Amino acid sequence: MRHLILSAAIPALLFAASPALAQQAHADADPAAASADSAAVPPPHMPTDLSPAGVRAADDHLALEEVEGAEAMAFVAESNRKALAALEGDRRYETFRAQAFDILSATDRIPGPSFLGEGIGNFWQDAANPKGIWRRTTLDSYRSDAPQWETLLDVDALSRAEGKDWVWKGADCLAPDETRCLVSLSDGGKDAVVVREFDTSTGLWVEDGFILPEGKHRLEWLDRDTLLVATDFGPNTLTESGYPFIVKALERGQSLEQATEVYRGDQGDGGYGVSPSVLRDGSGRVLAVVINRPLDTFRSEIWALGSNGEPYQLSLPERATVQGAMGDRLVFTIEEPWTFDGETYVAGSLLAPPLARLGQERDAALTARADALIFAPGARQSLEEVSVLDDRIAATVYDNVRGALAVFTPSGEGWSRSGIATPENVSVHLGDRSRATGRQFFSVEGFLTPSTLSLADANTGAAEVLKSAPARFDASTHVVEQFEATSSDGTKIPYFVVRPRDLAMDGSAPTIIYGYGGFQVSKPPAYIPEMGKLWLESGGVYVNANIRGGGEFGPTWHQAVLKENRQLAFDDYAAVARDLHQRGITSPRRTGIYGRSNGGVLTSVAMTQHPELINAAVIESPLIDMLRYHELPAGASWIGEYGDPRIPEEAAYIARYSAYQQLRPDADYPRAYITTNTRDDRVHPGHARKFAARLEAQGHDHLYYEETSGGHSNDADPVANARRWARHYVYLAQQLMD
Repeated sequence: MRHLILSAAIPALLFAASPALAQQAHADADPAAASADSAAVPPPHMPTDLSPAGVRAADDHLALEEVEGAEAMAFVAESNRKALAALEGDRRYETFRAQAFDILSATDRIPGPSFLGEGIGNFWQDAANPKGIWRRTTLDSYRSDAPQWETLLDVDALSRAEGKDWVWKGADCLAPDETRCLVSLSDGGKDAVVVREFDTSTGLWVEDGFILPEGKHRLEWLDRDTLLVATDFGPNTLTESGYPFIVKALERGQSLEQATEVYRGDQGDGGYGVSPSVLRDGSGRVLAVVINRPLDTFRSEIWALGSNGEPYQLSLPERATVQGAMGDRLVFTIEEPWTFDGETYVAGSLLAPPLARLGQERDAALTARADALIFAPGARQSLEEVSVLDDRIAATVYDNVRGALAVFTPSGEGWSRSGIATPENVSVHLGDRSRATGRQFFSVEGFLTPSTLSLADANTGAAEVLKSAPARFDASTHVVEQFEATSSDGTKIPYFVVRPRDLAMDGSAPTIIYGYGGFQVSKPPAYIPEMGKLWLESGGVYVNANIRGGGEFGPTWHQAVLKENRQLAFDDYAAVARDLHQRGITSPRRTGIYGRSNGGVLTSVAMTQHPELINAAVIESPLIDMLRYHELPAGASWIGEYGDPRIPEEAAYIARYSAYQQLRPDADYPRAYITTNTRDDRVHPGHARKFAARLEAQGHDHLYYEETSGGHSNDADPVANARRWARHYVYLAQQLMD
């Protein structure tokens, strides 16, 4: 096990989960005419000067950007009082909270497994352990109905002993024995963590172990006594976004100040910071050491450390993702077309040329061309997850947002593909793997199908079902359908509908449209038990919109809406809403939207551009002030996605949709629910606060609630998360069902 993590998905801005958007709008008016009339007059808070100074001068809520400032916290306290009275005072709240808590803390959940030395590791939270315990067992015991677990670290006990609000953020264990682990702990759920070395053979912190202070670290084991670390090394060692650009080798016993520099990017670099990776085989032998230097959100340079310890740049495209190494080959995916060795490869391809052909001495090292292509996607396909084993590769391949598990094996004639059997019309997710043995955990799930965990043998293609999650809601009443909406430029946008089997197509169904649409993050079918229990069982409809900006059809689906083309993603979302209305599945009165993080850009824009389409909006942990997002940590890292507001022509197209500036006092917006987290150090809480404050100043009904701990993922423990989901669904029921 290299990384044991609490959440299965971690990228950049990502995280998002299930429902909500809308309020009653323009019942008798002509929405198109009203929209045209309104657009002719600039919103009252749109700066006439779009320079950073001009935008700042026009902002009457800057004080709310001070995370724990007196004015900001007074605003939060009063807003929370009103929101809790409206939501937790609702007759449904306690029922929803109890149901959500039972689901989130259920002891019959599948314990997510990771290979940990000779055994299986797991991080577990329940009612008795809301902060969680890190534990292990044997594979044979894990197979049983009642595994015998040994506790390695009790985070609840640690929090009590140290007086800290510790949140588990994972462990990185040194192969092959995996007894020495770097444990990451966050105070309150922030992305920034402290790191401590733990010995799984003794169950104790290592007395002379590595300890890193709080920071957004990028670190890897080089050997038992050496780490490669990218972090805050002092003044002028972080980028504008607050991420590191220097990698150093830290020896046991050294302070960060004593570490030896091995690579340096530039302080003007974008993205999420320079990051080292030590690629090993199943025996723990180092195959390659590579360093990713991000130039912006998606473009990067890939460097390798030579045998002399000196870095050299690999001849990879700027949009490429290293997946691992197999023998002398580097395995990577490309997010742009690439010509190499006389061959042109399409975006989304999986490749594995010899590392020596990519380096500074490629001609001398290898003169013969090597077959590099493993997989090239079709027009409606995408490669989602890749797991590199010692002699083959496992990967999830999606065709029209439906998953399959493939195994690729090298031979003298190139790469052959075989499959491991999975059900149809489901999502397939890779878990941890054992490189040396070729064993691979994977799971499958659908909107109405609980997750099933299996262990595959990639060498034989056989798969053993280990655990099946019990149903958390009655799925017999609903069916799943997939439709397509036509966007503003004619592109077909797929979306899934989970609806009652006997639904009357008269527009009366309360419906949540979930969307994300960014950072090449795909949203395939997912079993969302709290949504099923609290929403579907009440007769609700759930819609998953696979709009552009995601990765459902590979890199081109994402890149079609970058920067100046962002409006197309918003048009996709509106097209799905209209298509649902035209089919009679729902109507504007019964339509709500939900989005988190980047999905907060989407939902806030949907609310301001098309209030006539919706009657509810849950806008969670959102980006909203897009003319100042680069000024709020860690916003500048996303310039490759949205554009740079400091550049006049880019500020101009961002201003056309930035919801904070686009709010109008005379518009008929739905009563929105905006929520975020004080400890969110990824998407600044100022976005949500300022949006709520401007809604209030303009006289628009809304609810604003700010949780004080949990960070961006907002799920530090099942107790808080149950309250969170109960508030969401109470609001949605009020808006769409009452």
